[in-house]
Amino acid sequence: MVTKRGWLDRQRFLTLVGASQLIPGPNSTELAIHIGYARAGWPGLVVAGACFILPAVALVSLAAAAYQAYGSVPAVTAVFAGVAPVVLAIVTEAGRRLGGTALDGPLPIACFLAAAVAGWVGVPELAVILGAAAIGALLHWGRPHVATAGAIVLADPTAIFGLFARIGAVLVGSGYVLLAFLRTALVEQRGWLTERQLLDAIAIGQATPGPVFTTATFVGWLLAGPIGAAAATVGIFLPAFIFVAITAPFLDRVASSALGRQVLRAVTAASLALLLVVTIRLAGAAWGAWWGMPLTALSFALLRSGRTSPTVVIGLGALVGLLAT
Repeated sequence: MVTKRGWLDRQRFLTLVGASQLIPGPNSTELAIHIGYARAGWPGLVVAGACFILPAVALVSLAAAAYQAYGSVPAVTAVFAGVAPVVLAIVTEAGRRLGGTALDGPLPIACFLAAAVAGWVGVPELAVILGAAAIGALLHWGRPHVATAGAIVLADPTAIFGLFARIGAVLVGSGYVLLAFLRTALVEQRGWLTERQLLDAIAIGQATPGPVFTTATFVGWLLAGPIGAAAATVGIFLPAFIFVAITAPFLDRVASSALGRQVLRAVTAASLALLLVVTIRLAGAAWGAWWGMPLTALSFALLRSGRTSPTVVIGLGALVGLLAT
């Protein structure tokens, strides 16, 4: 967009990146929507967002259909048994990278620790996020303003849409934080998925091109087939279009807001804490075999080196699962 096509200059691009960080939802998708609006106004907003999402949704839908049809086949079960420990490593590495920049001062660190404790004792994720946002806002105002598929219960598509729309409207930070919200809503509260199925859904979202939020497409398909996939996809991504549509006309003011930056720092730190908590809790499901923990450690080391992509590591986990099961 900047170097090859010259649609934006570098500073404008960075402004759009910052703006996408200030609102809830999938940041990469919101960046694409912002670029579409900057390039061609309201039609560009819709076209850019839809074209960024739909190819990934199609791939994930195919994967979900195959998983539903063949997920109980021993070889497929073995593959996902090997992938589950790798998912833990991918999420942990994502959290480590985000933490290196997000936990950059006393406020984010304090919010991270408080949110980790709150998440561990069972405080709802939304309450943790809103609490962190309130703390960030209060501190800003208090100082000078300087700067298995068969086990799934079929769910109503309307309920699926509502659930994912609520998540899309409040989730701030990495797409991996989606894992914390989904575990509470789908595994603990409703029992619609098992923890292993949730790990499989995250793996598919990571292994396919496009935003990690397409995990919602996979989950929706398992819950209610193609209609469920459509409901979950629209629900999780619709808030992003709405937020960008609201903020884009006032972009420069929002991006330069000291209050917005302060709230974002607190909320991002809390999101990372929730990511840590859910990763620890899912370890039991991922480490069912003796080789699960060593595979997670090896995968993390490969990702940490920076020379191996998540897709390659997922392939390694699938191979290990086939050979060891």
